[in-house]
Amino acid sequence: MGEDLTDLGLLWRRRRTRRIIIQIAIAVGVGLFVFYMADKARDLDDLGFDFLSGSGDFPLSTQWLTNYESNDTLLGAYGAGIFNTVRLVVIGIVLATALGVFAGIARLSTNWLVSRLATLYVETIRNTPLLIQIVIWYVVVFLQLPRVEDAIEYSGLFYLSVKGLALPSLTIDGSFGIWVILLVLGAVAAYVLQRWLHRKEEQEGGSKHAVAWAFLLFTVVAVVTYLLTGTPLEPDTPQVVITGANIYSVSGGIQVEPEFAAVLLGLVIYTGAFIAEIVRGGIQALPKGQTEAAAALGLSGYQRLTLIILPQALRIIIPPLTNQFLNLTKNSSLAVVIGYPEIIFVGNTMINKIGHAAPVYLMIFGTYLLLSLAISVGMNAFNRSVQLAGR
Repeated sequence: MGEDLTDLGLLWRRRRTRRIIIQIAIAVGVGLFVFYMADKARDLDDLGFDFLSGSGDFPLSTQWLTNYESNDTLLGAYGAGIFNTVRLVVIGIVLATALGVFAGIARLSTNWLVSRLATLYVETIRNTPLLIQIVIWYVVVFLQLPRVEDAIEYSGLFYLSVKGLALPSLTIDGSFGIWVILLVLGAVAAYVLQRWLHRKEEQEGGSKHAVAWAFLLFTVVAVVTYLLTGTPLEPDTPQVVITGANIYSVSGGIQVEPEFAAVLLGLVIYTGAFIAEIVRGGIQALPKGQTEAAAALGLSGYQRLTLIILPQALRIIIPPLTNQFLNLTKNSSLAVVIGYPEIIFVGNTMINKIGHAAPVYLMIFGTYLLLSLAISVGMNAFNRSVQLAGR
């Protein structure tokens, strides 16, 4: 018996054996948990997704690239919610990145006022709850705008009211697809011309103005083909109309709803504050010799920033920047508090009407997971493209 205990003790002290035993124990624990959850899930009567073929019977105040109506299926309603979420996330990421880069650079400015204003913005916004900021934007700002009949407007180009912002847009006709194909061909021709002129510069010396000639060629192709295809784009300006019993509304153009604007501003300003600190930290992490060498070469401040500093800082900035993009995606679910019809809002409406809470929340879970994974894959690919070879 003593020899068996001694042998077991020696066996446990071996690192490889100990790792195998721990991994087996963890795998068994996870397997038991999954089995338990699957067993409980079988007891749920509403775990199927057949209910999605039923009628929605509820309208959506905001839609983007969809044409959902209240008599459409619940799957159509959820699809409209997905498009609304994607619209919010994509525009939010672009604007938050631009704001964050600008604020991060401003924090390092030698101008005392610019630096202090950027610091005040960052410290105020990132230390207050995002939910409160969204509600403030919606209740204090957008709901206090004038009614449609008293809307703020300029020469009929835009209307700003409690119903949102209406901007001019472009409508397309059947020849638009042909024009796009011709534009692509023009872009390819401009690229070929630029490469050819660059090679001429390398062989003969001097400047051939490659970029200018390529841009001119593309512009000529765009204008000529636009006229030949019968002007496939037409302006669509908004206008105030009276419908029903003296009910004023805005028709035409692009409609930016107050709910969307409030959530977008909240997400952009909040996430931009965190991105600003990431950009500031990434720039300050670079050796000072980089900036000093660029200054010694006679580069201007703008050239030092765009050609030397930011390209190198990207290698430091991108990983934490990815986290902020993911946070913005998940924080978009807070739009439900002011009634913007993203997937949480649509999902809760479906549950209130027909039940089936478990499958609906599984759908929401999977949607956010897929969106986050798509962002992660794209940002990881971009991160690999900017890393130094061999690292």
